[in-house]
Amino acid sequence: MTKQRRIMLPTVADAKEFVSVASKCDFDIDITYNHMIVDAKSILGILSLGLEKMFTVNCHGENPEFFREIQKFAVA
Repeated sequence: MTKQRRIMLPTVADAKEFVSVASKCDFDIDITYNHMIVDAKSILGILSLGLEKMFTVNCHGENPEFFREIQKFAVA
């Protein structure tokens, strides 16, 4: 089951922190913006989408700690 969360990464530091947290997970995590999909564990992929946009995070696994750690990036 895929879990989704909406986030914003307004700065490069935020993007780096997000990638660091995502990289700890042993399952795939994607970030989508419009019709573009990138690996959430790739800083270059995330930066290629641009910052200050609302992204959708798609987790293809279960890790409650991951969602706790990215809560600060969540948007309603």
